[in-house]
Amino acid sequence: MYDFDLLVIGSGPGGQKAAVAAAKLGRRVAVVERVDMVGGVCINTGTIPSKTLREAVLYLTGLSQRETYGQSYRLKDDITVADLAARTQHVIRREIDVIRNQLSRNRIRLIGGTGRFADPHTITVTDHNGRESSVTAAKIVIAVGTRPARPAGVAFDERTVVDSDGILNLEQVPNSMVVVGAGVIGIEYASMFAALGTKVTVVERRDRMLDFCDLEIVEALKYHLRDLAVTFRFGEAVASVERHPRGAIAVLESGKRIAADTVMYSAGRQGTADALSLELAGLSADSRGRIKVDEWFRSDVPHIYAVGDVIGFPALASTSMEQGRLAGHHACDEPVRELSQQQPIGIYSIPEISFIGRTEDELTAARVPFEVGVARYRELARGQIIGDSYGMLKLLVSPSDRSLLGVHIFGTDATELVHIGQAVMGCNGSVDYLVDAVFNYPTLAEAYKVAALDAMNKLRHIAQLPQ
Repeated sequence: MYDFDLLVIGSGPGGQKAAVAAAKLGRRVAVVERVDMVGGVCINTGTIPSKTLREAVLYLTGLSQRETYGQSYRLKDDITVADLAARTQHVIRREIDVIRNQLSRNRIRLIGGTGRFADPHTITVTDHNGRESSVTAAKIVIAVGTRPARPAGVAFDERTVVDSDGILNLEQVPNSMVVVGAGVIGIEYASMFAALGTKVTVVERRDRMLDFCDLEIVEALKYHLRDLAVTFRFGEAVASVERHPRGAIAVLESGKRIAADTVMYSAGRQGTADALSLELAGLSADSRGRIKVDEWFRSDVPHIYAVGDVIGFPALASTSMEQGRLAGHHACDEPVRELSQQQPIGIYSIPEISFIGRTEDELTAARVPFEVGVARYRELARGQIIGDSYGMLKLLVSPSDRSLLGVHIFGTDATELVHIGQAVMGCNGSVDYLVDAVFNYPTLAEAYKVAALDAMNKLRHIAQLPQ
């Protein structure tokens, strides 16, 4: 009756996993995607380019080696955009090839073009030449992702005034930059360009940055960024941007004027569901282009699913992949567990931040007792070897059953290390496991044992006091 059992619109992390999950279950599957965007925003303009850029910056600037070789150490004096782009384009090409191979290996048909609904089971596909064709499917998964939100009245020119996509296409490394917005993307790029030697000013309307993270961890990152000459303007907003032949001036609502070669807006993301003609499928999106779904990622039309950034928070590639897998299984009537509530958050700033579970502020507000165990990288042999004297790992432990309530890490490999805490929490383990475990030496993972012992010593001291 239909051309396919499952049709996925979008080939980003969520779309890939939904398509592969259904194909593994023996369904006829197709993916609609523009020929120049295989892998979606994640591969082409978002996660992979920005994280590859970060690695190139760390390598070429020698930033992580300066504790050992001195603050003047630098692998390359004159770092150009070409130096940074070479590594980025290499990784993007390889990742696109991996995705194409994965779709082909699983006999998933890739239909080139952009899709929009003609009716609840029919998608009209427009290819790069403007030709239209139709394809039908019993089940449909929307995985179209997001684009950078652009405030009204801001004249983006892709050179002086850019968004987080345009920042990757600059012709040269700017001497100065204003970053508007201190969210994840804004802080990641602010730290990268500061490491390159750009004089960065971050303007944020709120009174702090990354307010969903642990305050102590954020303060550590802020201190480190200030050490890289980043200036923060909290409680401020950009009223306008004046473009000039040799740069721009950001005019703040308070009247301050900040000159910069480049102004980058990081004002959140806008869902791209507005291009899908959702009304023809009986659906709608909110003002941010996001689609409402249930716990199985079904929209208000039961045979149409939505996954990834287009459904909103947490809008991470990691969670999008799992959402896609679960949606693919559910669409094929395959039994599946609900998405775990314990999901790690990774921020690829310089240095990294990663955490899982609750923060001190959240626990305090909920009146949940906790004890804190801390390990600092400078106390670890591995920390000295790699030259990281500022990193730290913090465990939040329940005094009643010694379970882990939260794990918060700042420093080298934070996004890797968090998974040890995730495994312990996911298996309902306690801090006792970390106290008794033997870790390879020297490693950064030892921080878990140091922090666990710190927390247990505090709990023991309280228990020994007269009641």
